[in-house]
Amino acid sequence: MKIDNSLPLEYSTEENSNKILGFWIFLGAEIMLFATLFSAYFTLVDRTGNGPSGAEIFEITPVLIETFLLLTSSFTIGLGIHAMRLGNKKAMMAFFSVTLLLGLGFLGVEIYEFVHYVHIGAGLQTSAFTAILLTTLGTHGAHVTFGLFWGLFIILQVKKRGLNPETANKSFIFSLYWHFLDVVWIFIFSFVYLKGMM
Repeated sequence: MKIDNSLPLEYSTEENSNKILGFWIFLGAEIMLFATLFSAYFTLVDRTGNGPSGAEIFEITPVLIETFLLLTSSFTIGLGIHAMRLGNKKAMMAFFSVTLLLGLGFLGVEIYEFVHYVHIGAGLQTSAFTAILLTTLGTHGAHVTFGLFWGLFIILQVKKRGLNPETANKSFIFSLYWHFLDVVWIFIFSFVYLKGMM
């Protein structure tokens, strides 16, 4: 395996570069998944039947907390990758850990939000609107949950094996995934919540 020391560690082998390219292609498929969910949401947003509308169930405080937690986690994962490129294993692991704690906080608020919706009668079977809302939010939440486990395994690998081309590559790919989740959340925040509150 030929290592190119002129490149960042995560790109330092041809295999690593190919894995990163492959992951970008995978993210293209993920974009199509969320584009489909958003299309369905915009089609069904006014199909409330006898159920509540977004303006009736959305609360700004939990949404702002979720947004703050997830956007801050995007910043900390960036700091983690920067520390990785500097060869600072402890700082990298610390920033990744903070990222996962912020993600866990986000998930906690989202679970509270789901329980609140069901409690006030906005469940999956209430209307087409509530069904697509919960499906869209739930799909994003499931991706965050998967990311929490993935990130934990990355931290454990770096702790055990140190920073090398393989662990750096895995860490960088994970950071791409995490940034992707933040971008999707910005769309959810803007076009689901803010638009729904108007």
